Amino acid sequence: MSELEELAPRVITRCREREVRLVFAEACTGGLMTAALTEVPGASAVVERAFVPYSNESKGEQLGVPLALLQAHGSVSAEVAGAMAAGALERSWADWAVAETGIAGPGGGTEAKPVGLVFIAVQRRGRAPVVERHQFKGDRRQVRQAAAARGLAVLLARLGVES
Repeated sequence: MSELEELAPRVITRCREREVRLVFAEACTGGLMTAALTEVPGASAVVERAFVPYSNESKGEQLGVPLALLQAHGSVSAEVAGAMAAGALERSWADWAVAETGIAGPGGGTEAKPVGLVFIAVQRRGRAPVVERHQFKGDRRQVRQAAAARGLAVLLARLGVES
């Protein structure tokens, strides 16, 4: 069983216990967090909705990420991850948002932003987002799986602190 598969039931259980609903904005992972959660019975009481804003245009259209922010910091940045989480909350009925943006590879990386770089933002409605920067190793599949698992792990940790 993968780390992602192990975390998903824990997230569902904790959210159901606290009557928390979630929204996701998954760029790099393309919906892996949402897919893992919806494999778990009872997920419909927790997963409110999900966005997969893969392009810069969709980050703006779906989540309201300002073009100026994308131009200033690039789509793979702490600022954009935070704006994605905030935008997901604004466009949902959820209590918490998880957003991520990154470079899964094998191409697309630079010296400043190498393959495996992922920013994960978790935000509770009415609070500022908590954003983490990660540098994952491995091939495209491994980076995406690691980013999705870390996103759920960060959410679990934040739920324990702020719920």
